[in-house]
Amino acid sequence: MSLDDVRRVADAVLYEGYILYPYRASAQKNRSRWQFGVLMPPAYAAADPSETTTARAECVFTRDGEPSVDVVVRFLQVQRRTCPGPGAPDTWDEAVEREVSVTVAGAALFGDGTPTPFGIPGGEEHEATADGDVIRVRRALRGVVTVRATELPGPWQAARLTVGVTNQTAAGLGAPDSPVLGSAVPDSPVPDSPVPDSPAPDSAVLDSAAPGSPVLGSRAQALPAALVAAHMIITISGGAFVSMTDPPEWAAPAVSECENAGCWPVLAGPPGERNVLLASPIILPDHPEVARESPGELYDGTEIDEILTLRTLALTDEEKAAARATDPRAAALIDRVESLDGAALQRLHGTIRGWQGSPPAQAREDDGTGEVPWWDPEADQSVSPSTDSVLVAGQRLARGNLVTLRPGARRADAQDMFLVGRTALVEAVLLDVDDQPYLAVTLTDDPAADLHAAHGRFLYFSPDEVEPA
Repeated sequence: MSLDDVRRVADAVLYEGYILYPYRASAQKNRSRWQFGVLMPPAYAAADPSETTTARAECVFTRDGEPSVDVVVRFLQVQRRTCPGPGAPDTWDEAVEREVSVTVAGAALFGDGTPTPFGIPGGEEHEATADGDVIRVRRALRGVVTVRATELPGPWQAARLTVGVTNQTAAGLGAPDSPVLGSAVPDSPVPDSPVPDSPAPDSAVLDSAAPGSPVLGSRAQALPAALVAAHMIITISGGAFVSMTDPPEWAAPAVSECENAGCWPVLAGPPGERNVLLASPIILPDHPEVARESPGELYDGTEIDEILTLRTLALTDEEKAAARATDPRAAALIDRVESLDGAALQRLHGTIRGWQGSPPAQAREDDGTGEVPWWDPEADQSVSPSTDSVLVAGQRLARGNLVTLRPGARRADAQDMFLVGRTALVEAVLLDVDDQPYLAVTLTDDPAADLHAAHGRFLYFSPDEVEPA
């Protein structure tokens, strides 16, 4: 199975909240960034209990033989930029995508846990511009990925999988030119690197006065040593994962005992696939997907694409220029939004997904394509709320008939006690999605009944909750 669709969703997670509308550094909400999946260095997390160094994903899988598990840990490495140009912020945090891949199979998977240390090198880059040098600095990072499976009792050949990612970057290390354990390659693990279990004693000092040493007194100062937006793509061969959101009955007890911290694992890929999990710091449903109508990242997922696009288009030229100067990704976003044509904007207006029924065969009107709009009640000649009827106590009730209300015990609204025995006029007979009939009624003694009927504001009762009057 191709992981392209899974990675597309994972990319949306990776850059969620990267920069928020109106996409410029001067905006107050862009002064506190990096909120999802942030794994801080141990020294800073020890001083701030609200932060963590580890993300832990735990799930249940079934196996048929010797399974093999592939883990791809993805995160952003903060790249601090110093800008001398006009309109740009003095300093701004960009990001570099990083991946660490780990494979554990056979007996090693069911041992005491297989730790794989990794190192991400730092660096410093200079870019000459007309306004002066733009300097980008990255701190070296260190961490470890641990994978372990534990057999579960029962006849289902099931096991619990635990995957942990821990930031082990020491506070006093991480200068741009500092060596990385094992001469790490950025996108590969360092299996022979002796990563310590805890930071060195002198690295736990948060506010060092030594010249040139990093000061981790504030979150912003500690972020270059963090793994940002950390998440995992976990693939299994020789087995299948169980949904953590909707497990089968036999697996529910084992699923309830799983402990997840800083992420939540969901089945990824197309519906029906069970060999890929996405462990995300943002809770997603099983088989998540990026909307096909979305033309690109907006980084502000709490907004609706259409609204955010229109708001971005409404920015002044000065505001757009400030956004472009803030971040290259913001500049690309502004350019993309400005290039959208009418058809692309129309696609953002809305769509309907998940409809399982067949559209009616004929319609009184269509949308010009010859297709019947399934959502239009007038398009289905087999349904006529104003003339349909339902049999109650041997009498056929339809629009215009009077009924006496007898709300059933299964209704949860305490106000229904005031409707018992009152007379109502049937305004329509309706069917729900399961083809169960309901009567839409208005109270005959309600002085606003005509107004309610004109606006379609009815009371609804099933046939066993009314009597012919």
